[in-house]
Amino acid sequence: MTTSRTFLIEPNRLFRQGLRHLLSGTRFEAGAEFDTVKLALEAGDAGFTPDLIISGQPVGDEADLRTLREVFPATRILVLADDMSVDVLRTAMGAGADGFLSKNVSPEALIQSLQLIMLGEKVFPTNLAAMLLDISAPSPQNSIRGLSPREQEILQLLVTGASNKMIAIRLGITEATVKVHLKTLLRKIDVNNRTQAAIWAMNNGFSAEGAGTPTRGFQAASA
Repeated sequence: MTTSRTFLIEPNRLFRQGLRHLLSGTRFEAGAEFDTVKLALEAGDAGFTPDLIISGQPVGDEADLRTLREVFPATRILVLADDMSVDVLRTAMGAGADGFLSKNVSPEALIQSLQLIMLGEKVFPTNLAAMLLDISAPSPQNSIRGLSPREQEILQLLVTGASNKMIAIRLGITEATVKVHLKTLLRKIDVNNRTQAAIWAMNNGFSAEGAGTPTRGFQAASA
């Protein structure tokens, strides 16, 4: 079984211990646990780099999450939240989280979501995604920012959470070409990463339905 070095960040000791017990014996068994983001960052400074971070720290101010992303750029980050509002989702995903789930998620759904995240998918509840789409205002035509048709196709696929490999297969191009388009795309819409680009797209009228058959990205997790 392939293992993933996992950090747990959770201020509630009882919940943290319960989560550790739940993950014990799985590929996501916790290698270290912390009650604050600051302590996890200190572990990073000491040279410890996890494959996965599961954080139950309240998102609130996104600075902590952004710092986690900066210190651990290649690490997958899942936020487990008490507050499942669309604003908190927007903050978490915009700050670089790869997943956003309720702390009430079922153990089975949590493990499945972690597996998807480690495959490069983005995972969050589809009801919140629908709320993001409901409040989106301008259409892509009015907010195109000079995007080429190919860049628009890639942007639409980002909404589904598609990885570079999936986008390449879908569009019949190489992953290297996808990366080139993505770099230009991020610059044009003035965002820092693919998650922010997906949120920008949803806020500007792009939808998963417009991309055809949805991929596994941005999955809902059943409670």
